Amino acid sequence: MSARGEFSSRIGFILAAAGSAVGLGNIWGFPTQVASNGGAAFVLVYIILAFALAYPVLMAELIIGRATRANMVDALGQITGSNIGRATGVWGFITVSLILAFYALVAGVMISFCAAPLADLLGFTNASAWLTADLSSEQAVSRNIVFCGLFMILTASIVSGGVKDGIERWSVRLMPALFIIISLLILYVLSLDGAMEGLRHYVLPDFSKILNPDLLISAMGQAFFSMSLGVGTMLVYGSYISKNEKLPNLGAAVALVDIGVAVLAGLLIIPAMYVALHNGVQIFGENGEYIAGPGLIFAVLPAFFDTMGMIGNVVALAFFALMVIAAVTSSISMLEVPVAYVVESRGLGRKRSVWIIALVIFILSTVIATNFNALFGLVIAITTEYSQPLLGLVLCIFVGWVWKRDLILKELKQGDEFVEQGLFWKIWPWYIRFVCPVVIFVMFYRSVLG
Repeated sequence: MSARGEFSSRIGFILAAAGSAVGLGNIWGFPTQVASNGGAAFVLVYIILAFALAYPVLMAELIIGRATRANMVDALGQITGSNIGRATGVWGFITVSLILAFYALVAGVMISFCAAPLADLLGFTNASAWLTADLSSEQAVSRNIVFCGLFMILTASIVSGGVKDGIERWSVRLMPALFIIISLLILYVLSLDGAMEGLRHYVLPDFSKILNPDLLISAMGQAFFSMSLGVGTMLVYGSYISKNEKLPNLGAAVALVDIGVAVLAGLLIIPAMYVALHNGVQIFGENGEYIAGPGLIFAVLPAFFDTMGMIGNVVALAFFALMVIAAVTSSISMLEVPVAYVVESRGLGRKRSVWIIALVIFILSTVIATNFNALFGLVIAITTEYSQPLLGLVLCIFVGWVWKRDLILKELKQGDEFVEQGLFWKIWPWYIRFVCPVVIFVMFYRSVLG
């Protein structure tokens, strides 16, 4: 057993890494992307691109992590043999900390929306109104800060337990709970009037849209971002994998679970939107497109739950509990990135490091919350639209062009001595060198500059 900590089982790693990948973006982003981009045609393109683009980059992070047994800064310094690698690692952990700062605000609101049905049932109508106030409104500032603090305490409590007793233990509990809640909600929603029309929009492909450049760019973005690539979460988790594991198989399992949750989320949310439409709730914006993102989660679906009477409180509680679980499994991996660096490079104890970093991130969240309209969208754009794809691009260049190929093969052979004869090694090295950087650059150019 490594002194740094190690995942004790294959399933523990798969659920932790899949939990990192399964976040709020899977549950609110993917379904509306599907509905707006040709239904099942988008799902098909997304699955192809998840394996064609996201899986190779995921493998690059896992291999770097396990080979170096280090945090992001030291790992990238080792494989590049330069300060450029270390600087990229610092850039990565600053990016992931900023992502966690806005993510914790949204996740905190998920907790408050989870508490609102309980307040309703108990007759606390004023408390319920405060708990469900619009995310960007003046009266929501105190609510956002209080529940963001609660969410950061929850995240830090798990991470302070370490790899095996914190991250792995809770991932193995939370991920099955997520699957159970989402499955029960799907079964319930599909029994309601209007659900079948939503199901048709979700599962019937419109193949005329399959080569639409906007669909391809959307599917690429969804595949890349949904696996939380580029910011070091998978690299750090990779550093805790046993040397005996076959990395290509583990990476494929993580990708499959991530894709599976995204597809299930669509199976829940698109029929739910059409049930809401049947119940008189507006699901389209003024531009005629589906209301997506926070508007879907914090306006459309709560309005839908309100039309359901008393059972709506139970469904709302289950739905927002699902969202909180998805948020926590992602946030623990994000917090682990700066924590691993501080513990290993600065020699600080884990618990102390966790709580200091959590406090710094909470302060950042508070700054965003008190300047919501100016900062919230800006921080999201800087981190997810600019920084994350560029980090992914740089990682591909490091692994494809800088790190010696025989060292990569030597690392892979530790878990599978015949890996050289397999399909993975015949395709992946040139793919990560030539295909991934070009595709990521095109995606970046189209989404930001195009």
